[in-house]
Formats: sequence, structure tokens, C-alpha cells
Amino acid sequence: MRPHHLWLAGVLLAGPAMAEDQRQLTTLPPPAQETLRQEMLNNLVALNDILTLVATDKLREAGAIAEQQLGLSAQDRHRDKPFEARPGPHMPPAMHALAMEGHRAASEFAKAAQTEERDRALALLPNLTSACVSCHASWRIR
Repeated sequence: MRPHHLWLAGVLLAGPAMAEDQRQLTTLPPPAQETLRQEMLNNLVALNDILTLVATDKLREAGAIAEQQLGLSAQDRHRDKPFEARPGPHMPPAMHALAMEGHRAASEFAKAAQTEERDRALALLPNLTSACVSCHASWRIR
């Protein structure tokens, strides 16, 4: 790579980092922040697994993961944790609403995938990430 290409790549990559973060800051207790961080990492793994399964025509399996790990069935997965470690009760209502939208989208995809409605499942697939994108674009915890 030519030196000016490296410089341009550095500017493009650093540009967003230099801009002021316009997302709304919400404060969660540190244990809830850690729980949420781990949940988001687990969600990325689940999304990757779902996409891999869809790409290999394993819709039923993709639907099962979507429902169990991201869908409405995944709600209250932190109820056994101390209150301070549970993110949901500490989220602002608008942030919580986006989370609920994501759970509903995952369950809707899961139903179509588990019944092997391929076209419908593929049409619903982007909804799995839309709530994630909306939330991460709107909110931050640090």
C-alpha cells in the first residue's frame, strides 16, 4: 500500500472517532453495564450463528437460536441476578422499547424460519439487526 493510501485510511478510520459522540448517554450501575456488555457480545455470536445457518439452508436451527437467544423467550434471562446487575430495570423507557422491538423481531423471524418459510424468513432477517443498529446508534453507556 502506498504511503498516501495509508494516510487516507488512517484519516477515514480516525474521522468518526474524532467526532463528538451524539448518542444519548444512559447511566447503568457498573454490574448492569457488565451484564449488558456480555449480552451484546453473546448476541453477536448468536447473529453470526443464525446467518451461517440461513446460508446453509438450516432454517429450523436458525429459528431455534433466534428464539432462544434473541427472541421473546430470552427476556428475563437476568432475573436470577441481583437487581444492580440487571440492565432492563435501569434502562430509560425509549432504550428499553428498542430492546423489546429486537426481541419481537427475533421471535417473528424465528416463527418463519422454524416453519421453513424461506422467503418470509429472508425478508424478516434484516429486522433482527435493525433494532440493534437503532439502539447502538442512539444510546451509549460510556
